[in-house]
Amino acid sequence: MKKIIQIDGIQSFEEALMVASQGVTHIGFPLHLAFHKEDMDAAAVRSVISILPKCITPVLITYLYNAEKIISLASYIGVSAVQLHGRILQKEVAKLRKMEPHMYIIKSLVIGDRSSPDPKTQIVLYAPFVDAFLTDTFDISTGASGATGKVHDWNISKRIVDISPLPIILAGGLTPENVRSGIEFVRPQGVDAHTGVEDMHGAKDAALIERFVHEAMVGFLG
Repeated sequence: MKKIIQIDGIQSFEEALMVASQGVTHIGFPLHLAFHKEDMDAAAVRSVISILPKCITPVLITYLYNAEKIISLASYIGVSAVQLHGRILQKEVAKLRKMEPHMYIIKSLVIGDRSSPDPKTQIVLYAPFVDAFLTDTFDISTGASGATGKVHDWNISKRIVDISPLPIILAGGLTPENVRSGIEFVRPQGVDAHTGVEDMHGAKDAALIERFVHEAMVGFLG
């Protein structure tokens, strides 16, 4: 598996092209969210994806929990990769895999959410039907399980890397300042950032993304 450097939360055509020019491999588009406002609606996301360079993999990030609805949305916006958050049941992920055998499926493992099964149990449940796992941070103050800007205990992610039969993508509060150390400690196959590469107004910052990509690449080479 090639190393993944993913940036999420694009707000415009111009921002998408800027992010794509910084050396990222994947761009995530959050739709049908549980806590946060969408950056763009599905029609706008579809238009943005249509102009992305072919070297960039667009990823649908969603809290939908119905396989048919996920497939319909992914088809509409034009992606073949999905990142599943929220409380999607094993049977729906299995159905998604059966209906779309070539779709690249990432299942989030939310660290700190005591209302969900522990990560080890989730790995056993979902590994037969997905391609990778993503470790993210639960924000106890809001109930959000993504785009929290908060770092979780990397010791947990490191243990997940050790036991998972599938690649792990590290997310949760990653910034240009900590992404290299996160990679060197956890040893994931990819990293995913959202708020950590934004300016004070919530817009993606070209200089921060350039530094994030550089630091991530150094970390992966270390």
